[in-house]
Amino acid sequence: MAKYLAQIIVLGTQMVGRAFARALRQEIAASQEAAKRAGGGQQGSQRVAANTKTGLTLDEALRILNADRPDQVDLIERNYKYLMEANDRSKGGSFYLQSKVFRAKERLDEEIKATQSTPPPKSDETKQDSASTR
Repeated sequence: MAKYLAQIIVLGTQMVGRAFARALRQEIAASQEAAKRAGGGQQGSQRVAANTKTGLTLDEALRILNADRPDQVDLIERNYKYLMEANDRSKGGSFYLQSKVFRAKERLDEEIKATQSTPPPKSDETKQDSASTR
C-alpha cells in the first residue's frame, strides 16, 4: 500500500514539474516576443513609458480611434471629435468611453511627439562618406 502511495506522489510531482517547466518556457517566449515588438534601446524605453503613462498600447489606441497608422493625424482628429461628441454625458453618453478615447488620443500624440523628436538614422551613403574622409 505504501509503495502505491509513494508512486502516486512521485508521478504527481513529475506531472506538476513538467507543467511548471512548460509554463515557464511559454512565459519566456512571450516575454521575448513582447520585447521584440517594443523595440530595443531608448526607443523601446520611450514606448514602454508612453504605454505606462496612458495605460494603452499603440495598437489599442489605433483601434479605438479607427486608424491604421499614427501619422494619419486628420483621420485621428476627426474620429476623436466624433467619438467625444457621441459619448458626451449630457447626451446620455459614457464618461468611461470618453476617457478611453481621450487616453487613446493622448497615446497617439505621445507617439507622434516621439517620432518627431527622434532624428532619422544616417543612410549608408553618409556613413561611407564620413569613413572615406578619415
